[in-house]
Amino acid sequence: MSLLKDFSISAVIAGFVTVLVGFTSSAVIVFQAAQALGASPEEIGSWMLALGLGMGLTCILLSLRYRVPIVTAWSTPGAAMLITGVAGVSMPEAVGAFLVSGGLITLCGFSGWFERVLNRLPLSIAAGMLAGVLLRFGLDVFGAMQTQLLMVLVMFCTYLILRSRSPRYAVVTALVVGVAIAGVQGLLQLDTVSLQLAKPVFILPQFSFQALISVALPLFVVTMASQNIPGVATIRASGYNVPISSLIGWTGVATLVLAPFGGYALNLAAITAAICMGREAHENPDRRYIAAMAAGGFYLIVGLFGSTVGAVFAALPKELVLAIAGLALFGTIGHGLAGALSKEEEREPALITFLMTASGVSLLGIGSAFWGLVAGVFALLVLRSNRSIS
Repeated sequence: MSLLKDFSISAVIAGFVTVLVGFTSSAVIVFQAAQALGASPEEIGSWMLALGLGMGLTCILLSLRYRVPIVTAWSTPGAAMLITGVAGVSMPEAVGAFLVSGGLITLCGFSGWFERVLNRLPLSIAAGMLAGVLLRFGLDVFGAMQTQLLMVLVMFCTYLILRSRSPRYAVVTALVVGVAIAGVQGLLQLDTVSLQLAKPVFILPQFSFQALISVALPLFVVTMASQNIPGVATIRASGYNVPISSLIGWTGVATLVLAPFGGYALNLAAITAAICMGREAHENPDRRYIAAMAAGGFYLIVGLFGSTVGAVFAALPKELVLAIAGLALFGTIGHGLAGALSKEEEREPALITFLMTASGVSLLGIGSAFWGLVAGVFALLVLRSNRSIS
């Protein structure tokens, strides 16, 4: 009964946009990672099935359990790492490495190690990281106007008009308007779409020292540093209080179960989670968990239909996807910036975190979100030590 009471169309739309952004922005990287391991078309379909089921079930069950919008995702930087780091590693050895990485994530989660480290992180630093991660999505709204001015400009104006009158439906209306314009302009490539179900393909894992060093450990580090840390920052910057250790642990368990079928790494989402946690999902923060559950439902569909759903998303113009993602994240970007700059004594470290994260720099295979955190914490420690000395 509580679910029916909390249900809203805006939350379902936010869940759809979450999947739209998550899938269209990084699915091609997952396909490339599978291909780098010599995966057949059937095995690639199994990868998408495993990842879709993993994300779908964890989104639904964790959000329902805690009544908080919990969104999970595949590890995009992990997939990028696989593309360049699996030379000489067979698919069975890679699956063994996925299991080792998933075991380490489970251990770090349920043991509480990861959360104890994060509890010492100031909220301003976390908010600065969140704003930095999301900044490019806001900028992409205006960048998309260079190639599709009419469509994106009308979407932008629609969003602005409804934002003050009916904010809950601003994003969905902009999406509908964008699809309508794209259809009139002949930009929808629906002729390439065909219906096809994915089937699970079990791969018996093998374990090797080479795969442990070149795949398992880097995958674990990249997933924790570049994915789970921003994911936790998104949850906390949005004002939600949930047991982080349990969330991390369950993503590790899901990875362990699904790794033999291609579920190489599941983690907390950051960018897509922010869509479900914003006002566009629902004015009442306590009812936004429906958006994450809706996202989970759409991810289940993505998994079951695999390449078919990919073809549907690919049929949408790139500019439309960029625009709707940015519009959906405007409020969260502003909230992150406000939280980052609210405390004067932490303002400069938070600004450094924001700038470093927004720079997109990648060092040692680890993304800018982690290095933004490192830079911000270092700046905070230096400034605090200088104040204590003076």
